[in-house]
Amino acid sequence: MNVAHAEFVLSNTKVELCPKSKIPEYAFIGRSNVGKSSLINMLCNRKKLAKTSSRPGKTQLINHFLINKQWYLVDLPGYGYARVSKTQKKTFQKFITNYFIKRKELIAAFLLIDLRHKPQTLDLEFMRWLGENYIPFSIVFTKADKLKEKEIKKNTSEYFKTLKDDWEEMPKHFITSSEKSLGRDELLNYINQINHSISSN
Repeated sequence: MNVAHAEFVLSNTKVELCPKSKIPEYAFIGRSNVGKSSLINMLCNRKKLAKTSSRPGKTQLINHFLINKQWYLVDLPGYGYARVSKTQKKTFQKFITNYFIKRKELIAAFLLIDLRHKPQTLDLEFMRWLGENYIPFSIVFTKADKLKEKEIKKNTSEYFKTLKDDWEEMPKHFITSSEKSLGRDELLNYINQINHSISSN
């Protein structure tokens, strides 16, 4: 898929205020500082479409980006080390939960995982929650450029060994690097395939 058009549409904290159109949506979410904004900019081939920051927790709203006037890329707040108050974190959790449960236009979620680290409890718990609520998701491993090829294979293998405790079938996954545009075509083509299957039904 070639991203010829990408534009910011709106930000909000309520599902009811999301776009009224029936265009399919794909949500991107992950721990704070996982490189989500950089990944979104890489996918859309735009340097400043999503705001990047050295301070974790910069994204604090549900952000809709219209891609090729055909589907929405939804940028959701990160979780984990965000420097926000407990009250703000509860607010984030509530509207993120509402988005996933109530948003009928949501087709699938992409959960971003920093490939350099061992499986984190927060990520594993969130995957379980997605599964329990029948929300399709894929894992997007980020920052692969920080590792050697052997380390990528080793860390990926170890991650899926951990997932076998909870999952009979492993989630689809992508290896990405925003710095090197690694995984861009694979991820976009996957979304394109889903969109085609939806339109043909």
